[in-house]
Amino acid sequence: MLLWSLLVILAPVDGKSDWLTLVAPSAVFEGDRIDLTCQKKNNWWKVKRVSYYKDGEELQLSSELSNFSIQRAVLSDSGTYHCAVAPDWPLFPFQKEKTSRSVRIEVQELFPRPVLTVSPSRAIEGNPVTLTCETKLSPQRSDAQLRFCFFRDGRALGSGWSSSPELRVPAMWSGDSGSYWCEAETATPSVRKQSLQLQIHVHRVPVSNISLEMRAPRGQVIEGRNLVLLCSVTEGTGNITFSWHREATGTSVGKKTQRSLSVELEVPAVQERDAGRYYCRADNGHGPIQSKVLSILVRIPVSCPILSITAPRAQAVEGDVVELRCEAQRGSPPILYRFYYEDIPLGNSSAPSGGGASFNLSLTAEHSGNYSCEADNGLGARRSEVVPLSLSGTSSYREEQVTDRALGLLGVPACVAAALLFYCRFHKTRGRHSVTNALSPSPAIEDLQPDYVNVDPGDGDVAYSFVWSIQLPEDSENTRRTILENKDSHVIYSGVKEM
Repeated sequence: MLLWSLLVILAPVDGKSDWLTLVAPSAVFEGDRIDLTCQKKNNWWKVKRVSYYKDGEELQLSSELSNFSIQRAVLSDSGTYHCAVAPDWPLFPFQKEKTSRSVRIEVQELFPRPVLTVSPSRAIEGNPVTLTCETKLSPQRSDAQLRFCFFRDGRALGSGWSSSPELRVPAMWSGDSGSYWCEAETATPSVRKQSLQLQIHVHRVPVSNISLEMRAPRGQVIEGRNLVLLCSVTEGTGNITFSWHREATGTSVGKKTQRSLSVELEVPAVQERDAGRYYCRADNGHGPIQSKVLSILVRIPVSCPILSITAPRAQAVEGDVVELRCEAQRGSPPILYRFYYEDIPLGNSSAPSGGGASFNLSLTAEHSGNYSCEADNGLGARRSEVVPLSLSGTSSYREEQVTDRALGLLGVPACVAAALLFYCRFHKTRGRHSVTNALSPSPAIEDLQPDYVNVDPGDGDVAYSFVWSIQLPEDSENTRRTILENKDSHVIYSGVKEM
């Protein structure tokens, strides 16, 4: 690749001899090899010694004609070169040295020293920057291949050497501040140059616009489930320290540090005691900022309710009104209670402020069986244990109740009702047989006697009441069927002739 100059025959001027010629390349670039050759014009004389000089200083001394080489030229190798030969003439032992004419060698720059630039010029923490290593090959050596490498504080960045003169840093952080430079080199010939160092200071952005929000399923914080508190800032760079606090005590309930504008704090298995007011703080070294207070209400699912049945007597009978009360010991209001008889809904009642609720039920013969209730506050329904209720039969009514009810239905004045009541009591025993015959109970109950009887006074006016209270025998199913077929045998009769 090296271009060699033609032999220059120098005329003897100022002691310079035409007998010697220094052969050197006509164009030299950094990294090139320089070969200098001192040649004799005539071969009839012998050489005693040969010397090469640069700018008047001897570079090499040899006992025979030989080349002088510079393996890799640098800019400082530029200068004026010549060679000198001492002839070996025995007949003329004091013969002076023969010197070649001087040759000027100028080593040219293959590419200038690179310049490192950064864009943008002001590095903001968290933002990307682009480093550029700027240089250009000489047009005469444009076929050479350049490659580049970037350094910070003595350490190579990225993947090391690359053919690209640019290096993009996705995000700069405060720890990336330091001294940067780049290097450029060619493989053939091998020339490497380094840029001046560039100090890059990464500027940090203070945190701002902090907020605290809650994340929970369906927007409700439910006891036993997880709660997530999200603390966020809209601006801020670098490592940000987030902390969460209870307002009542100011104590920290969590702390995290990371390079993020938002951080979550998970509270597993929330308890009722976790309810309260919370706030969070954020700090990246420029001073902490605090969010507004967030109120956390913990909703409690209902516990298993307890059902109780209250009757007016020890043994409930048909006609009694009983109170079904259902109560869950725990649970956020409002609570809806549902009441069931043998899994058949009876009705419901609400407890807006919590606690229990009641449901009144008038008993009939069909109401013997199992009862239960259910509590539900929207967080899951819970069913009580089953409570059994048995009836002893039809309730007995005293004569005053029956007579008063009958008279009341007929619109009889109170004084007339009192007189009739006295009259009925007076003739109780007298009328037992006539009434019994009149009602003619079925054979299945013919041996039973009425609990209470008011009878016909005997003058043709009708005023009686008749009550049966039947205790079923062992063969209860057959007896029940007989009573149902004979509709008169278990009906309360009362009649009053209008005055």
